[in-house]
Amino acid sequence: MGLKRGTGKVFLVMIMAIIITGCSSNNDVNTTASDPNRASKDGGTLVIARLSDAENLDQQFMSTINAASVTHHKVYEGLVQRDENSEIQPMLAEKWKQIDDTTWEFKLREDVKFHDGTPFNADAVKKTFDRLLDPTVASPRAVVFEMVKEVKPVDEFTVQFILKEPFSPLLSILANHEGGIISPKTIEKYGKKIIQEPNGTGPFVFDSWSPGQEITLTKNDSYWGDEPKVDKVIFKVVPEDSTRISMIETGEAQIAEPLPVAVMDQVESSPAMDVYRSEGYGTEYLGFNVNKEPFNDVRVRKAIAHAIEMDSIIKGVFNNVGVKANSLMGSKVFGYNEDLEAYDYNLKEAKKLMAEAGYSDGLDATILTMDSKERVNLAEVLQSQLKGIGINLKVQVMEYGSFVEQVNKGQSEMFIISWRNATGDADYNQYNLFHTESQGAAGNTFFYSNQKVDRLIDAARKEKEEGKRKELYAEAQEIEMGDTPYIPVRVIENVAAVAKEVKGFSISPSGYLEINDVTIK
Repeated sequence: MGLKRGTGKVFLVMIMAIIITGCSSNNDVNTTASDPNRASKDGGTLVIARLSDAENLDQQFMSTINAASVTHHKVYEGLVQRDENSEIQPMLAEKWKQIDDTTWEFKLREDVKFHDGTPFNADAVKKTFDRLLDPTVASPRAVVFEMVKEVKPVDEFTVQFILKEPFSPLLSILANHEGGIISPKTIEKYGKKIIQEPNGTGPFVFDSWSPGQEITLTKNDSYWGDEPKVDKVIFKVVPEDSTRISMIETGEAQIAEPLPVAVMDQVESSPAMDVYRSEGYGTEYLGFNVNKEPFNDVRVRKAIAHAIEMDSIIKGVFNNVGVKANSLMGSKVFGYNEDLEAYDYNLKEAKKLMAEAGYSDGLDATILTMDSKERVNLAEVLQSQLKGIGINLKVQVMEYGSFVEQVNKGQSEMFIISWRNATGDADYNQYNLFHTESQGAAGNTFFYSNQKVDRLIDAARKEKEEGKRKELYAEAQEIEMGDTPYIPVRVIENVAAVAKEVKGFSISPSGYLEINDVTIK
């Protein structure tokens, strides 16, 4: 049974564009018909066919960009935001200043209201972060803001963040979905329970959610900023890749994502749609639960790293979509170490390490993956390649939500997963994925712990000088590669199928769908 908010219905307006011959693969889907009389116009319903549903709609409990993409910059907004060049810009805060090493002050907009009519002010900011940081609420995202000692209203539209210690990348995390400001009335209604009806200040208002089927948002007619161009957005769950694509061809949807590489040729040759491509901050990787035998032995992990022929995987499984990764950061992330070297393909060394670890006769293991065709294909290629060092690898495929839950709980040995860095700063990658305090749902699903790495990450958080921060992150990445809790596969490329009548769609490097400027011809 779906969750419902509001009774207003918006009539679906869809005028299919004249078929445009030719095809393209581009980074900016702003296709305009050659007929000048067929200009884009506001209104209508945007249907986005997606592989997976959100696990929840509470930004303080979300563990995936897939879920956050539904609400971030749509229902919820933060104090600051990143622009198209990844630079920090004002949002709900008009300006800010750092008073001292541990005090940041924000001057808030005075013309903003939440969707329920409640005024946005400093008290609302405090209530949002008090809930996030309340240990009895047990938000898995609280770790991201653990450096915050207090959020203190100075006056109605001025608020200070008092930190426990210096934290240089504060603005970068305030710009991502964990920093979204929630209506005080919604916090009062749900308290410590997961919010089922998101209520923020954004350009879209939550309408309904039928879990496993679709989420509907409607235009916020009272939005403080530039109003969105479409009247309604429907995020429709469509697990079958071919069905998502056919929905664009029939006009049932305007965007389909993610776009599997197996159907890219079909999209590129279609007169009805284009391929959208852009480089992301994140990476796809193979992870080990380092607490599970035999993967608690670094020699076994290194043996597997040497036994994988990654170039053939990038070409054969991913059709060269996304470049081979050397770490868990994309090249656009601040703190990326371009000199880091991943393990080379070396079967002789792999077999030697297996023997040293006591597994000269091989071993049995299970690799866990979500139910996406590319991930399953990757798992099957790994299954084939690892036979070369005597590993009998069982592939276990799970529905996305169940997969995330099992990996977060440490109920896995090996797993294929991705991390879409939401901030563009290495801290979001390093602290969440490798720090001991982040084990589990916060991101460190390797259950990895290295005290020196922890100290380097902590030091980089306090360091103001960018050059020194980069040096600290480079050293941490070298140690992590040596400990091998992961094997990097590829830098994620954001790929979607977009109907030719759609203009203004993009995907941020973090992986958030940007739809506020979308128009449908």
